[in-house]
Amino acid sequence: MKSLRSFLKSWKTRVVLVLAVIGPGFITANVDNDAGGIFTYSQAGAQFGYTLLWTMIPITIALIVVQEMAARLGAVTGKGLSDLIREEFGFRVTFFLMLTLVVINFGNVVGEFAGVASSLGLFGWSKYYVVPVCAFLVWILVVRGTYASIEKIFLTASAFYVCYIVAGVLAHPDWKAAAFATVTRPEAAGIRNYGYLYTVIALVGTTIAPWMQFYLQASIVEKGVTAKQYRASRWDVIIGCVFTDVVAWFIIVACAATLYATGRHDIGTDGADAALALRPLVGEYAYLLFAGGLFNASIFAASILPISTAYAVCEGLGFESGLDKKFHEAPVFYWLYTVLIVLGAGVLLVPRLPLVYVTVLSQVVNGIVLPFVLIFMLLLTNDRELMGEHTNSRAFNVIAWATVILVIAMTVLMLFFHK
Repeated sequence: MKSLRSFLKSWKTRVVLVLAVIGPGFITANVDNDAGGIFTYSQAGAQFGYTLLWTMIPITIALIVVQEMAARLGAVTGKGLSDLIREEFGFRVTFFLMLTLVVINFGNVVGEFAGVASSLGLFGWSKYYVVPVCAFLVWILVVRGTYASIEKIFLTASAFYVCYIVAGVLAHPDWKAAAFATVTRPEAAGIRNYGYLYTVIALVGTTIAPWMQFYLQASIVEKGVTAKQYRASRWDVIIGCVFTDVVAWFIIVACAATLYATGRHDIGTDGADAALALRPLVGEYAYLLFAGGLFNASIFAASILPISTAYAVCEGLGFESGLDKKFHEAPVFYWLYTVLIVLGAGVLLVPRLPLVYVTVLSQVVNGIVLPFVLIFMLLLTNDRELMGEHTNSRAFNVIAWATVILVIAMTVLMLFFHK
């Protein structure tokens, strides 16, 4: 009886610890399923059916490893990723990395506001009204809020991703075929196909985007997670990564079971087109869930991507940053955030902008740039002077280096097979 009470007390303590630090890992992983991600997953299902489901297991494992490394770096050093890169590798390297990150993330921010516009456009609302209003609400949320209040809102937004799981179930997929495709190795013919490789790299880029590592590590530091709380924080990362890729799996399955099965292999220009295409196939409820999930994901990511960029640039260049600071205490941080919001939303008002090209290309570029960010992270997490006893295990090094090598190899193959 005493041993049972001791066991329950131990588990209660662990649960309390996890709840105390949960947030950064769960939020960061779920922002993965943004407007660009939803479009990429939808297109993967519509174009290739269930055949790309095999990517979800290795991508999830790689995502857990990469996110855990970022969380551990933040908890042990108390510093952001770009701050560490500047200290260890110099200002010049950091400057060019930050410049690349700003360009990539700007494309991602444009994609998020495109998701806001297209999701509300399904209900007849003009982008010329909804985009400025949503941009202002996103801006005021961050500028006027505190880290704790903003985190609660972001955690609530994360819960809405369950819409895609429900939509996937309502699509009535062939569960046996989907499960088999998830654990089956890819066909060699697919690897030699440019479109197939392009989509795989886009899936990697949208799921393990470079900006995520900067945001997660900065959030860990600002939340005050230390090396002592590291184990509980690790569960936050793992739960978030598994949940986000389960959602991604259901998005692919929903589109594979409906669009691919009926011969519609091109869903159009964005995630809203995927919702429209699903409407006559899965019914009104699934359509509304898909459309509502797209709006939630888009505005959620439109908040976080500029924050991530502002964190990375300000840490890397030595400026004050943080959501708990006032505008006058961290002016560069908030001005950069503001500029990204204004320009990202403003681009949407330009007529005939090829949004689908910008959205998917940004995910592919994420995948191409990812190995360079991972190399910096691997060098830092294996630095014994910096990390002490918290350096990478052999298994983590193998998985992370394998991710670097495979993404570079797929990029080279994609360019080779491009016509």
